[in-house]
Amino acid sequence: MADPVKRTYESPRRRAQAAATRRQILDAAQRLFERNGYAATTMAAIAQEAGVALKTVYVAFDTKAGVLRALWHLLLRGDEADVAVQDRAWYREVLEEPDPAARLRRTARSSRVVKERAGALLQVIHAGAPVDEDIAALWSRIEDDFYENQRAIVQTLGDDGALRPELDVARGADILWTLNHPDVWHLLVRVRGWTPAAWEAWFAETAAAQLLAPSGAAR
Repeated sequence: MADPVKRTYESPRRRAQAAATRRQILDAAQRLFERNGYAATTMAAIAQEAGVALKTVYVAFDTKAGVLRALWHLLLRGDEADVAVQDRAWYREVLEEPDPAARLRRTARSSRVVKERAGALLQVIHAGAPVDEDIAALWSRIEDDFYENQRAIVQTLGDDGALRPELDVARGADILWTLNHPDVWHLLVRVRGWTPAAWEAWFAETAAAQLLAPSGAAR
């Protein structure tokens, strides 16, 4: 009789341990990236900060850019599920909100939540882009995705006839993209000391004033 085929088996406990180690590494990397910047942070430093072997970090993420990319996805989405922003419930709720002004308030709220998680890391990525091709590509992808997500919101305003009459969707998307850009958050919240709540209120009010026709703003 032939020997039975050997099958690999990964227990739920082992998967949980691996997930916990991965999160431990990402948390350590976030602290180091935000404190020291991308260029000054090494894989060895991440391993030491996380309290794991250097090999463990390489097995989990392969490269330092891979660590940063995984950390960005975690902070953007709020978890490690492989679900893009445009398919997330909170983003769909923005698009499906029937009232244009409330739609922009939802946009401001969800944007605040994401920026509170990821605003500091976005500055790390932006600063690291000129010195690393992988990070430059990541920043370019972030910018492109962010613009498309803002454009989709403005498109719903255009479809509802809620945009100011002098605006088309492209110009409106440019305005929303600029107001919601992480650099503006950085300047107002991290440099000028605004509270996140103050930024959220300003963003919602300014977006409505800039984008909505009087009837849309007053709904």
